[in-house]
Amino acid sequence: MKIAVFPGSFDPITVGHESIIKRAVPMFDKIIVAIGKNADKSGYYPLEKRVEWIKTVFKDFATVEVAEYSGLTIDFCKQVNAKYLLRGLRTSADFEFERKVGQVNKQLYPEIETIFLLSLPEHTSLSSSIIREIESNGGDATQFVPKGVNIKNL
Repeated sequence: MKIAVFPGSFDPITVGHESIIKRAVPMFDKIIVAIGKNADKSGYYPLEKRVEWIKTVFKDFATVEVAEYSGLTIDFCKQVNAKYLLRGLRTSADFEFERKVGQVNKQLYPEIETIFLLSLPEHTSLSSSIIREIESNGGDATQFVPKGVNIKNL
């Protein structure tokens, strides 16, 4: 079974994340959208809400699951028997960072392969941190999150 892990904070999930996952669905038997828990940070949006949003967005995709984890992403991959790490790339800076992480992950878990998908051009400038910035300053960022994700009034 080809299992991929798509890790991130998804704080919140963006239309860019949604696009990467939907485009990857035909490539894998299962994609686990893995929300990393950081003991030092609580996140802008509650973890439970982020899980709920991802489940809502992918409710019609039987091969997409949501999980929470803490610690090293590569250890989570081993736990769920994933042999693929899915990553989205927006810019060359993303590639340089992800290349380094991917090479270290390969040393820690030789069976893992990191798969990069390029973001769509219209998603290149989009990030969860930009959405949080817009929302925290009273703006409306709903166009940047998938349908069914209500980032207002939390």
